[in-house]
Amino acid sequence: MLKNRKNTKTVTIGNVAIGGGNPIAIQSMTNSDTRNVKATIAQIQALENAGCEIVRVAVPDQEAANAIKGIRKGIQLPLVADIHFDYKLALTAMDNGVDKLRINPGNIGSEKGVREIVAMATERQIPIRIGVNAGSLEKEILEKNQGQVTAKGMVESAKKHIQLLEEAGFDNIVVSMKASDVRLTIESYELFAGEFNYPLHLGITEAGILRTSAVKSAMGIGYLLLNGIGDTMRVSVTGDPLEEIDVARDILKTIGLYEGKKGMVEVISCPTCGRTEIDLIGIANQMNERLRHVEKNITVAVMGCIVNGPGEGKAADIGIAGGKNKAVLFKKGEIIRSLKEDEIISALMEEIEKM
Repeated sequence: MLKNRKNTKTVTIGNVAIGGGNPIAIQSMTNSDTRNVKATIAQIQALENAGCEIVRVAVPDQEAANAIKGIRKGIQLPLVADIHFDYKLALTAMDNGVDKLRINPGNIGSEKGVREIVAMATERQIPIRIGVNAGSLEKEILEKNQGQVTAKGMVESAKKHIQLLEEAGFDNIVVSMKASDVRLTIESYELFAGEFNYPLHLGITEAGILRTSAVKSAMGIGYLLLNGIGDTMRVSVTGDPLEEIDVARDILKTIGLYEGKKGMVEVISCPTCGRTEIDLIGIANQMNERLRHVEKNITVAVMGCIVNGPGEGKAADIGIAGGKNKAVLFKKGEIIRSLKEDEIISALMEEIEKM
């Protein structure tokens, strides 16, 4: 059961508002060299076309921080700078037009550095995400737990960084509590959400290649969202960041939280069985690929046989159910006409275009 969203404060990143009941925002991160402005712009534009709403870039050095200016000019999406250890990189990034920072105040250098970041971020209304990661908890927190990473330790780390910002008079904050362990991630977010109302960016970090990441992210992010926790999300994939957007959209669509976004076609298909007498797997794969970026809020059913096809696909807007080298075309469970197997894909696409 989908629980009501927890009431978090609203934070604005560029032209995207998160928290406060706003739609869940889909994020990603480029894997291009940020110093290569042209390549980074191209990747961000591709991510935007796929449905990404906020994008993050790594800023490892001054050259990358300087590149922010050119990147900002070439894109429309809100831009986040990911920075560690050197507060001066954060100042340069903000000066060059980023819409949000991802830092940990405790490892950014000095109290003076934190205060300089806060002063500029306050003046320019730039939010800061505190990114707690299980793989980089502070030594003193680990020592309290015999070297083990715990949910309480994750929250303790977040509190420490929040306190540094709040003491500097800053509360335009977003928090993430990421681990590669799904249970640890869930427990950390639940503990934090029970105590704070800062908006939460969800993710399972180091989630692996596409298949592994999709499973871990659906379980972890999906569980939290179903329980009312989370305001933005990123599916971390070892590979093409465009794959992250597809999985994120599927998670939101599956649990009914894909509101306020581009239209999205959902293809449902049966697992096939001994009654299947058409190339259902091939047809399903082709339909998924052709409809991947069609912006229509419709459901398309690709079913293997006439026994259950129209009935199982009754909730679909349109679909087919296979026979022997043929299929029937149906809309809302009502059979419209019969098709030869080699007509199925073209007929479905033709009907979908009319919808």
